[in-house]
Amino acid sequence: MLRVNVVITSVSAERFWDIRKPVPPIQIGTNINVVGMEKKQDESLEVPFVLSITYNPSIAQMSLKGTAYVNGEKSEVDKALKDYEQKKPPAQIIIQSISNVIFIESVLISRTLNIPPPIPLPQIPEAGKPVSTKPEGRDYSA
Repeated sequence: MLRVNVVITSVSAERFWDIRKPVPPIQIGTNINVVGMEKKQDESLEVPFVLSITYNPSIAQMSLKGTAYVNGEKSEVDKALKDYEQKKPPAQIIIQSISNVIFIESVLISRTLNIPPPIPLPQIPEAGKPVSTKPEGRDYSA
């Protein structure tokens, strides 16, 4: 099993919107890029990454850079590296581990800058409206 340790090495964030103005309806774009994968002498992998978060309209921007250190059995590490060299997406556990760490950090940074967090917040249904457990449309039940 692969084990992934994620370290953030650089944080850049800036608020452009005047703090006294209300924030308009926005769209938030997030982009995670794995910029390389390198095998080390101790049979581990270094996986540098960059997260870019953009807001539209341009109320703020955020960028986090770091490295994921991947350890595990030699065959799993070799397979992850071979897949990367063949332009296949990185192993799910690598991307998931990176995402978990950097999105938590980006939420904390967004709180500091007083901007909307880059992940959707859970919606609470209005009182009095029944919560439908079945999607509308066709009924496939027996």
